[in-house]
Amino acid sequence: ENREDMLSSKSNRLTEALEEANKLFSGVSCAREAALDAQFLVLASNLGKEKANELHSEMTAFDSLVFAEDLLTFMGINRVQVEENDSDSESTSGGYLPSNAWHKLGEETEKYFRRAPSFHYMLGSFKSDPPVPRQRIERQKKARGGEEKRAMPAQLKKMEESHQEATEKEVERILGLLQTHFKNDPDTPISFFDLVIDPNSFARTVENIFHVSFIIRDGFAKLKLDDDKLPIIEPSKENEGKEDHHSAGARNQVVISLSHQEWK
Repeated sequence: ENREDMLSSKSNRLTEALEEANKLFSGVSCAREAALDAQFLVLASNLGKEKANELHSEMTAFDSLVFAEDLLTFMGINRVQVEENDSDSESTSGGYLPSNAWHKLGEETEKYFRRAPSFHYMLGSFKSDPPVPRQRIERQKKARGGEEKRAMPAQLKKMEESHQEATEKEVERILGLLQTHFKNDPDTPISFFDLVIDPNSFARTVENIFHVSFIIRDGFAKLKLDDDKLPIIEPSKENEGKEDHHSAGARNQVVISLSHQEWK
């Protein structure tokens, strides 16, 4: 409402309004009041900007004509002498810049600008030809025939057969030891860890657990937990082994974790 009065350079109404707003802001308790204070701050800022633009400072304003005259004088032209020479002799032409005028100006202005050196080629520019496209060689796709089988080397096949035979023999040996021990003392449970752990070889212990797993899988032996919740193993009876072998749902698979530290 009092916009013109507040913009006047002789009036302090804008300052008084700001001081009054500061006093009112100390009692703000609602969001609506804070929003009104923010709205007033925006209006006051706009009024202050307009008021500052209307102020006329007493500093010397930039005059482009005076700057041009000083620049020409620095570059080597004295306009006063040129005018005198022109008045003395009309045939003499003056006012031309010396040959080194712009170089002189460049050397002076170079002190006030920090610029990176321009990029240039040490051996001149060059044009690189695009690479020649290589001809794509299409490979013949091998026909996948179900009847064709990869021939296995005889030596590798022999090794696999020998390894399988050794595993079967080791499983049969452990099963025989288990059955013999159980027949000699059927009332004493056989500890699973006492059976498989080799005190002198961690690798041998892992192999024993691997071989015993075949015995459990085929139903020739079964694992139980004793009163201390430790696994014990005992051979299955002939009837139980056959029944377990035909019914896979009667058995469960168990993963045993055994680290080198636990083995020690």
